[in-house]
Amino acid sequence: MVRHVLWRIDRNRFLAVLLALTAVAGPAIDVHAQQAEQPKRQQAKPRPPAAAKPAPTPAQPGPKQAAAAQAAKLDAAGPSQIGPPTIARFACLIDAQTGTVLLAKDAEKPMAPSSMAKMMTVYLLFEDLASGKLKMDTRFAVSERAYAITRGTHSSTMFLERTDSPSIGDLIQGIIVVSGNDASVAVAEGMAGSEETFAERMNKEARAIGLTGSVFKNSSGWPAEGQMVTARDLAVLAMRTIRDFPQFYHYYSQRDFAFNGKTQSNRNLDLKNVPGVDGLKTGHTEEGGFGQTTSAIRDGRRLILVVNGLGSMADRAQETARLIEWGFRESSNVTLLKAGDAVAEAPVWLGAQDKVSLVIPHAVMVTNTVGQTNQPRIVARFDGPIPAPIVKGAQIGTAVVTMPDGRVIEYPLQAGADVARASMISRMSTLVRHYLLGWAS
Repeated sequence: MVRHVLWRIDRNRFLAVLLALTAVAGPAIDVHAQQAEQPKRQQAKPRPPAAAKPAPTPAQPGPKQAAAAQAAKLDAAGPSQIGPPTIARFACLIDAQTGTVLLAKDAEKPMAPSSMAKMMTVYLLFEDLASGKLKMDTRFAVSERAYAITRGTHSSTMFLERTDSPSIGDLIQGIIVVSGNDASVAVAEGMAGSEETFAERMNKEARAIGLTGSVFKNSSGWPAEGQMVTARDLAVLAMRTIRDFPQFYHYYSQRDFAFNGKTQSNRNLDLKNVPGVDGLKTGHTEEGGFGQTTSAIRDGRRLILVVNGLGSMADRAQETARLIEWGFRESSNVTLLKAGDAVAEAPVWLGAQDKVSLVIPHAVMVTNTVGQTNQPRIVARFDGPIPAPIVKGAQIGTAVVTMPDGRVIEYPLQAGADVARASMISRMSTLVRHYLLGWAS
């Protein structure tokens, strides 16, 4: 790793300072049943009809056959732009701490969100709870629209009745755990008056938190013309939910929910089958196929995975598990700089010290994949020399980190120490030398 320091000179009085650090798989026995020979004079008895032989059980494929079948499915599915192949039509796997994309397959292309759109409904619900606009015991009415959306269809439901007035606490579980479309409509109407108005708020919030390719038409993800999301956007939404509302995120790991005498299980099968999985949301429509947004945390490291366009619930659960395991196995996070580490030194003008260290207030972490050799490049940028006095912690410049995948991230640089002004005599001497050298040049 090579660190470069770039700074600009006030009035061209000083030369640029360059800082370079070199980082960084008995014999067989035949058994014959013999019938005892009958006496010759004894009349033979008719034999009972032979029992029908059961149909042979199809042989289960062995590990080699299963692996070959999986490889054939992956070949047929086509390659990913980043990372390993997947049978999902759309996929995005991101390290939540560094933002590194480990897997991308058409992650920026529009797709049907199905019930994964409910994540945005829940985000807005959490937002109003956090602000105090809503409380867990706030109750909403169940309109005919909310009641009718699940009747006579195979739609997911928390079994709301027209006479119910469910609490926000019930509706959160109804949306997250059992993917109730009725609960989503009740929330949209309760918060915004109508689902159309609520969808407008969904889209406004989506832009505010960085969802660039998504358009929401309703609160549930029910098929609607023009409604679309991207795998990348759903990953961002998952990360923002976890970061912005840690006090409410536990609902996404809840495995079952009972309401109106009916207990239903969470459709996210990976919650109980894959270590570390603690959310988020499944989805399925005829148009979009089977999809899932998943978060998993192990040893403090969190991965976010979005898959969509799969052919069955089993494929969804198995592919999610495979890709999560791949992500944790084939990559790791490394702390490049700890909070407080000095990145560079800047010259000081008329100070008691000639230089001041520039430190980074936050740790810089990078995600390395197995076999990766490229290291991040760090450039410190500031206007110099820095006039004294300087207060420790004052922002002096910026550390620009270029990641191996080409992403550029900027971090603030702060003064690592106080620097007082030099004495009057020292300042005069410095000024004299400065002007003499300037005249001599």
